[in-house]
Amino acid sequence: MANLNIKAEDLNTYDAIVVGSGISGGWVAKELCEKGLKTLVLEKGRMVEHLKDYPTMNNEPWDLELRGGLNYEDQQKHHVPHSIGFVGENNKHFYTNDLDNPYTEVKPFIWIRGHQVGGRSLLWGRQCYRWSDLDFKANAMDGHGVDWPIRYKDLAPWYEYVEKFAGISGEALGLPHLPDSHFMPPMELNAVEKHTRERIEKEFPGRHLTIGRAAHLTEQLNGRGPCQYRNKCSRGCPHRAYFSSVTVTLPAADATGNLTIRPHSVVESILYDKETNRATGVRVIDAETSEVEEFYAKIIFCNASALSTTAILLRSTSDRFPNGMGNDSGELGHNLMDHTYKVGAMGTMDGFEDQYHHGGRPNGIYIPRYVNLNEATKSGKFVRGFGYQGGASRSNWSVGINSNEYGEDFKKTLAQAGPWGMFITGFGECLPNHDNKVSLNYEVKDKWGLPTLNLDCEFKENELAINKQIKEDAVEMLERAGFKDIMAFDNQSPPGHGIHEMGTARMGRDSNSSVLNAHNQIHAVKNVFVTDGACMTSSSCVNPSLTYMALSARAANHAVAEAKKNHL
Repeated sequence: MANLNIKAEDLNTYDAIVVGSGISGGWVAKELCEKGLKTLVLEKGRMVEHLKDYPTMNNEPWDLELRGGLNYEDQQKHHVPHSIGFVGENNKHFYTNDLDNPYTEVKPFIWIRGHQVGGRSLLWGRQCYRWSDLDFKANAMDGHGVDWPIRYKDLAPWYEYVEKFAGISGEALGLPHLPDSHFMPPMELNAVEKHTRERIEKEFPGRHLTIGRAAHLTEQLNGRGPCQYRNKCSRGCPHRAYFSSVTVTLPAADATGNLTIRPHSVVESILYDKETNRATGVRVIDAETSEVEEFYAKIIFCNASALSTTAILLRSTSDRFPNGMGNDSGELGHNLMDHTYKVGAMGTMDGFEDQYHHGGRPNGIYIPRYVNLNEATKSGKFVRGFGYQGGASRSNWSVGINSNEYGEDFKKTLAQAGPWGMFITGFGECLPNHDNKVSLNYEVKDKWGLPTLNLDCEFKENELAINKQIKEDAVEMLERAGFKDIMAFDNQSPPGHGIHEMGTARMGRDSNSSVLNAHNQIHAVKNVFVTDGACMTSSSCVNPSLTYMALSARAANHAVAEAKKNHL
């Protein structure tokens, strides 16, 4: 029996293990495999293959029984994203079964998940912005949270590295607080967006409007085709035009011959050896059979998404770490952040009847932060800042859906494009706060008998003050740009709605107040790395995924270098 056990351990031993296959996990796998490491990627959900597993990629509304809506059974199965209108018949296969994966809202929290190979890289909005030192120095400057252990110069070359491979389209602006990326040609603003840009930049010196910086190809790259403006991205892109780990990073990893992907693998915990003070592997529950198996490696990366990674670390207890692996500081599970969302304004625009927008551009506009950049733009109402996303379009035949009219004249009106409208919605920065936290709930178990998470998080005074300013400024900008019938909105969305969960295993300079060091290693367990949203020390006000990519590539390369020195 001893020989059989040794043989089984040998078969389950790799150079590195990556937990999660989404945006950050895919990058880690690519870097490790390309450096020669035999790498096992563990994914909680099913396998997804390009094209084969995009069953609705070419559907039109009339191809579906409910015209894209969900039946009652699917509404229950995906009740979290359904509650905010994010899921439909066309993309339900990329969303997690919420009934099998419950969580407890101590305070309201919308937790959107995608358990499959590719994770939420098959669902994300693809907006990609570099952070600047305004972001990396923010905690140190205003005293909220702990100081980041890195600065922009540490990440700048890695931003460029991932941008060149992923493909980011956008417009260079030369703003120090929003550094330019290595860009492909930008998508085009439509006529009303161009008009709005001119008016805003004239009326508000220092404010800018640009096309979104997006992980969408506008020209060919590495065998991937450019965007076809179908705007059916959440179903899977047959042209590989947008970035997902299924079509970009995992194929690169697989091409090396060093990649093994194991789907249906629920990671229960990370194994720890107190003699070496190192992790030795992971314990996995097979999602289909519920059998337990262990896998071993000298390097382990946690990339299950922010809250899932932290849940794994909290479950990874031992005599050395009774409160979760790496939790010497007591900060594991704390400082949860998301961006404020669904606050802004909308209005209609007269004129431009001879103009229309071409195709379904899968991208919108962006108005970068303009508050609290320096003394001249300092607000006395709040710290940090916000930016806007949105877009302009013309109304179409759908305005007649609830009309009581009928007949030939009515049909003719539906064939004519309606007036122009535009909306802008803000994304406000959320401060790190120890009281915003997650913890294990042993009373509520998931399908595999594991404790679930309590989510105890809320937007506090500073975030609410930012939201108030977002709404006021949105109305003023649309008014000055010439819009009418302007309506301000604040949906009072709880955390999670922005789907930018960050924090709970933050980086820091001091092991007494953080979980990870400057290279994303757990302070006390140097061969365990975290490079998904859990590692974030603050939240900025821009989409974080590009930063996850850069941190992941940087940490993976550091891990390989340290392994060669026998430091891991």
